[in-house]
Amino acid sequence: MRIAFVLTLIALGCVLVGAVVLQSGMYNIAATEQHYAPTYLLLDTGMRRSVQSHARGIDIPPLDDPALVDRGLTLYRAHCAQCHGAPGIAPEPFALGLTPPPANLAHAARAWRANELYWIVRNGAKMTGMPAWEFRLSEHDTWAVVAFMLELPRLSPFQYAAKTRGTGTGDTAVPVTTREAPPTSPSEIRGKRALLQYGCGTCHAIPGIVGAYAQVGPPLKGLATRPFLAGILTNTPENLLRWIQHPTRIDPNTAMPDLGVPEGDARDIAAYLSNMR
Repeated sequence: MRIAFVLTLIALGCVLVGAVVLQSGMYNIAATEQHYAPTYLLLDTGMRRSVQSHARGIDIPPLDDPALVDRGLTLYRAHCAQCHGAPGIAPEPFALGLTPPPANLAHAARAWRANELYWIVRNGAKMTGMPAWEFRLSEHDTWAVVAFMLELPRLSPFQYAAKTRGTGTGDTAVPVTTREAPPTSPSEIRGKRALLQYGCGTCHAIPGIVGAYAQVGPPLKGLATRPFLAGILTNTPENLLRWIQHPTRIDPNTAMPDLGVPEGDARDIAAYLSNMR
């Protein structure tokens, strides 16, 4: 009983000290300064345990098909090399300014299992700059990226360059990314995730989306009760879908960008927004 009491006091003391440090502004969030060693250890350990836990049970398909590896190379050059680099190729300057810096994936392929790499690519990682690709890559393409990542530790800069030339993935190539369509029945749960993944909270205040409090565009609370969308469209389910998918076609002068939202995701987003009163 005494030990539990002491541990509770210690925990409360740590929380109090942490609150004072955060409130005072003493903790330097600048990306030019590295994390304190305990902070990095805490975040890194938490990330590893989380990935291992969530990736458990994911079935790994055969990943040794050369065509799958080549597809992964195409996608890697288009979406991954900018931050993670490649054999003999440095990351882009913006990526070198991230703290912590993006991992060298030749090392990552040795440090993580295939199912764990798949989970990271699919879901991303908070507070690391690693995006989630679930809304941008199909299941097949996600595994293709993993298949190529498993090849990375065995590739020298010369071999990587030769492999790149051999698959026609030069700098001018525009690889096609694909994603399977969501189920036909709209889902508020998927809609909430889609609002987050399409960055809607960077412009709108959206109930239920943490950090979505920007006032660039109108707040979305009560959208279903408004007679008009963007001041020009009658607020009907069909018009809401049109506006989510192609706002600039409806109003070329709108500040709302076309985010390339496919119909399935648009229906999910509409399902979430339509139930906010």
